[in-house]
Order: sequence, then C-alpha cells, then structure tokens
Amino acid sequence: MTMVGLAGKYIVYSLLIIAVSALFSLVCVARLDLPVADTVGQWGWFDKMAMCASGLILAACFFMSSGMNHELSGIVSWALMCYGGIEAVWGLCQLYGCVASRHSLYALTGSFFNPGPYSGYLAMILPICLHQWLAGGKVKRAIAGGVALLILCVLPAGMSRSAWTAAGASCLWVYSCHTNWRGYLHKMWLFHGRWMVMAATGGLCVLVLTGCLLFALKADSARGRLFMWKMACRAIAEEPLTGHGIDNFAVAYGDAQEAYFSSGDYEPWEERVAGSPEYAFNEYLQAAVELGIPRALGLLAVVFVCLYIGVRKGRYGTCGAILSLMVFSFSSYPLQLPVFIVALGGLLWACVSGGSRWEWLGLAVLIGAIGCFRLKDDLRSEQACREWMNAKVLYNAGAYQSAEKDYGRIYPLLKNRAAFLFEYGHGLHKQQKFEVSNRILKEALKRSCDPMILNILGKNCQQTRDYPAAEDWFVRSTHRLPGRIYPYYLLAKLYTEPGFEQPDRFEEMKRIVLTKEPKVHSTAIRQMRKEVEKLSNTTPF
Repeated sequence: MTMVGLAGKYIVYSLLIIAVSALFSLVCVARLDLPVADTVGQWGWFDKMAMCASGLILAACFFMSSGMNHELSGIVSWALMCYGGIEAVWGLCQLYGCVASRHSLYALTGSFFNPGPYSGYLAMILPICLHQWLAGGKVKRAIAGGVALLILCVLPAGMSRSAWTAAGASCLWVYSCHTNWRGYLHKMWLFHGRWMVMAATGGLCVLVLTGCLLFALKADSARGRLFMWKMACRAIAEEPLTGHGIDNFAVAYGDAQEAYFSSGDYEPWEERVAGSPEYAFNEYLQAAVELGIPRALGLLAVVFVCLYIGVRKGRYGTCGAILSLMVFSFSSYPLQLPVFIVALGGLLWACVSGGSRWEWLGLAVLIGAIGCFRLKDDLRSEQACREWMNAKVLYNAGAYQSAEKDYGRIYPLLKNRAAFLFEYGHGLHKQQKFEVSNRILKEALKRSCDPMILNILGKNCQQTRDYPAAEDWFVRSTHRLPGRIYPYYLLAKLYTEPGFEQPDRFEEMKRIVLTKEPKVHSTAIRQMRKEVEKLSNTTPF
C-alpha cells in the first residue's frame, strides 16, 4: 500500500471513530440545569451529535475507496470501551469522595442518576473487553484488560444483582465462543460421563444457592420486582394484542394494581412492597404492556436475527454486549434511557454491517435524518424544562400565584410530563382553583400511577362539597396503594364533614390510621394520628 493510500486509510478510520464516539458521548452528559433524571437534555445532545457524526461519516466516505472496508463492530467496541473506562474512573472518584454523586442517597452513580443503570452500562461493556483481550494483540490486550480491571473494581460497589448476572452470563458466553467448549464437553462426556453428571448437579446446586443469596441480599427489593411483574402481566392480559400505547405503562399498571388490591385477595407482603413505579423493571413486559404481545415479539425477533448474523460473522464482543443488555433488561429499565437505546442501536447495526462504503453512507443518512427530525422539538422541550426549573423554585417556596403564570406558559410543551402536571395542578389546588386543578390533575392521572394525584382530586371535590366524588377518589387511592396511611386519614376527616357524617366509617378509618404499620415512621404520621384522635374527641355524632 502506498503512503497516500495508507494516509487515506488512517484519515477514514479516524473520522469514523470520532463520529461513532460522538454518538455514544451522551453517556457523559450530566445536566444540572434540567429536572433531575429527565432525559430531554441527553436527547438534545444526541440530536446535535448525530448531525455532526453524519457529516464526519460523509467526509470519511469521500476519502474511502470502493474496495475499502471499515467494520463498524470494531469501531463501536473501542468507542464503548473508551466510555466504559471513563465511567469506571468517574465511579472510582465518587467512591473516594473526589467527585460528587448525582443522587443524594447513593455514593456511586457515575454520570447516571442511579447506580442500577450505571452498573448495567458497565456490565454491557465488560464482554467487549473480554473479547478484545482474548482476540487482540499485545496492545489491544493491554487496553482491554485495563478497562476490564477498572470496571471490575467498580461493578461490585454498585450493588446491582441484575448487572452482576448480566456481566457473568455474557462474559461466560464470550469465553465459550473463543474456546472449543462443545468439543471439550463432548469428549468429557464420552470418557467421564459420570463425573460430568456429578459436576452438573453440583453446578446446579451452586447456581440455586447463589440465586437464594442474591435474593436474600435485598429481599424486599426482589419481592417488589416480582410484584411489579405480576401487575404488569395483569395489565398485559387486559390488552394482549394491541397494548395500551407507548408511554402508557404507568397508567395501565396503576389501574391493574388498583383493581387487584380492591378485590381484597392479596398477601400482606404485597401491600408492603407495592409502589407506584414509572417502569416495569422488565423491558420485555413493558414492551408487551405498551405495544402488545405480537409487536413486542416482532422486535425481539429482530434482535435475535441480528445476534445470529453477528455470531456467524464472529463478532462475539458486540453480541456479548447485546446479550448482557438483554439479561439486564429482565429486571431493570435500561431502554427507558437514551444512553442504552443509542448503544443498542449501534450494537445491532454493528452485528449486521459489513463496513462497506454504501453501508456507511446509509448510516450517515439515517442518523442525520433522525437528528434533523428531532432537534427542533427537543430544543424547545429543553428550554421549557429550564423554565420549569425556575418556576419550581417559586412552587417550592409557596409562591403559587407567581409560579402559575410560568406553568401556564410552558404547559403546551410539557403537558406529557406527569411530574409537571402534578405540580401545576397542586399549585392550582393551593390557590383554591379547584375546577381547573381537577382538569390538570386528571391529565396527570393519564400519565402516572401516583396515588397522590387521587388524593388531591379528592381534596378538591371535598372543598367544593362534592362529598361522594371525594370519597370515591380517596377510596381509589387506598386501593391503588393500601400501604399508605394518608388516604385513610383523608377519609376519616371526610366522614366528619357536616352533612356527610358517617360514624361507623369514621371509626374504621380511625382504627386504620392508628394501627396500620407505616413503611417509615415520620413526623407526618404522628401528626395525622394526633389529629384523628382529636377529631374523635371533638366531633359529635
């Protein structure tokens, strides 16, 4: 190869790796001027990087000769390993107190808001490191091994059983692909069949014991996941073919949980671990709830086809990363975050792409179109979220009238966010604008399963003397999350209202408020109990 050809090859390779790295760079985007855990800032960054990456890839294609191939698999692997190393060092700095965590309850989050997705991201990159270490030369082995060691230093501290399982399963699969394990097992079976049976039995016992220990590590958390999956399955059974619609998981889940607890046929531990989650903590169930079973299976089939092609082409690192993400998705919510969506898209394309000039051109057009199509709306939403943060300061300070003007102005852009709608509706409730508050809160109820929305709706109806409607909202709140004491307290107060006195029901609610064991004892619980006792002594029935 001539010097000119060699220089052109390095130029093309450099442009491509910069482009792919730009696409994955949103993992390091940590915006402090936007609502906590909101992903709009990451999507806005991705849109800009997608347009930049599209231009870089087009420039690379200009220098790329017709017979030159640059496989996307290797470029994606090295870009992800780079960010895996950055995230691992970021986490180590947080553990040693050099860098602040992004969540007040956790010491380790990396650039994420929660240690769960952070651990899952590292677990996704670990099999790539293992593949590069097993297949590469000295330099590649040194870099891949260094990144893997950094990840292994941080991964246990994340305390994510899902990530540990995903990392272990995917790395074991990658290692088996690099060894003739089928032939070895066949040979062992022929000459040492009895020992193979004993080893398999022992391994199964160890696996069961490990599963029990992982369950016991955070037992209530595990039970909570199992209960969420149970409710998700009930939601799927209501609309198995068409689903409830994209972004409608929380509503479907809340309705299913409310119906389940209203029947009264449930175990005490289920009441204790129940919550109002935004996600199913199982991407397969969430896809079935929102899209229906046929479309969810269709998407899963696409992933398996890409994996099959990737394995046939020997791209074990990228396939291992996808496998890790699939295992992690069984008990977490990675595909609700832009970081994982973009990474999965890149990994799937890397499995099937041959690296020809036309394939790179197709990728450039695709990501450029996505960036251009999304950019305007994402930037407008991002600006609206900044204004929301400013209005939230007034809301938290109790200046509801001043905050209302800002909330009303940005309402058209943020009316699909349940947290925004709740704050808007609650602020109107505080100003005694009960009818408008109900309208906004009913919109929030279509996007969230939070029982506090039901409580405020009930309080609005109580203030307008619509006592039967208030009772209905409060009762629904007790069914949606029966472990909470607050709605029983609200019912107790409602049953003492003049014209709606119900002594028997008041006594029942009073007993529940005074005797129900709360998840966390607090000053608010003590105040509610004191007030109920005071009502019992001062209210003549």
